[in-house]
Amino acid sequence: MSEKACLQVEIGSKTDVGRVRKNNEDTCRTLPSLNLFIISDGMGGESHGELASAIAADTITVYCSEASSDASTSYWEVRRPDFSEKTNRLASAVRVANRKIYEAGRANPLFRGMGATVVAAWLEGPRLSVVHVGDSRAYLFRSGALELLTSDHTLVAEQIRHRLIAPEEAHLSKMQNVLIRALGAQEQVEVDVAEDLLLNHDVILLCTDGLTHMVTDAEIARTLLELSDSQASADHLVLLANENGGEDNVSVIVVHVAEMP
Repeated sequence: MSEKACLQVEIGSKTDVGRVRKNNEDTCRTLPSLNLFIISDGMGGESHGELASAIAADTITVYCSEASSDASTSYWEVRRPDFSEKTNRLASAVRVANRKIYEAGRANPLFRGMGATVVAAWLEGPRLSVVHVGDSRAYLFRSGALELLTSDHTLVAEQIRHRLIAPEEAHLSKMQNVLIRALGAQEQVEVDVAEDLLLNHDVILLCTDGLTHMVTDAEIARTLLELSDSQASADHLVLLANENGGEDNVSVIVVHVAEMP
């Protein structure tokens, strides 16, 4: 697919409280007019996690919307020349979101300790920009194969990367929910940034750990292979998470990409 190709995008999304939690701390945001997609998983208990994830999604939405209408919108940090304009904008938006959550926690003692994960994807033609912090994930499903585009910022993932435990042991660890990086924990945050060029009939999946802790990659791939409708795929993935225990809030965005005829 060429850099100037026009894309047809089909979007499905769903967020659910799950079968154990009493409230939903996830925020799931799709902006078809911008081809911008955001999932944030809040933490902090009671309503604080909901607030943190809402701040993250709202901030990224506003920042990217303003950037799309006004190219002079300033960067939060130095622009990385190895990435496109949109990727730099998205990374900047996530850094701004981090600071807003951090400042909200500092300003009100009731909100101290709140934070959020985030994974955001922004399309410009066939170019996919992905920025994430935490353990919410982005996947690319292409030609029947599921590829993880993000690396979890968790203690268990770090142990796997350093070969302290085997990948197949991860689900047994009591540390799999321990984050080593999240929005709002510090005044500044390191964000992971990636770019990919999409191909015709690629599928992008964004999700919280409420899906990946309950549903295997094989089950995810089978769903995306068997269900060609984006909303049907999103609905079924959430259903699987709940059927397998639904131990956490679960949020899913599925984006089917096709080149315009």
